[in-house]
Amino acid sequence: MNELNMIEIGGRIRKSRESIMMTQEMLAEKLDVSVKFISDIELGAKGMSLKTLNKLSAVLLVSTDFILYGNTEGEFGEFLMLLRKCPPEKRSGAEDILKAYVRAVLS
Repeated sequence: MNELNMIEIGGRIRKSRESIMMTQEMLAEKLDVSVKFISDIELGAKGMSLKTLNKLSAVLLVSTDFILYGNTEGEFGEFLMLLRKCPPEKRSGAEDILKAYVRAVLS
């Protein structure tokens, strides 16, 4: 069983929040908690309930496994998480950009 590290958990939450351009204030409002509570979680000073963890996962568009342990789906987990954050109608544009990049790198 993996050991929970509250500082690392907080760092993953902060990084995920920032990746979707969300402030602590915005996240606190969506979770119906205080900004101080969000700050404490991101610093690793406080834990959270399962209910809060579940809501956090949904709002930040990451899995609870990622929040707790940093696990992503294989070696392309970071790409998959970024793609999930794109609206479905915009994902084909991301695919086109990636294909163009790969073509440029391989040529």
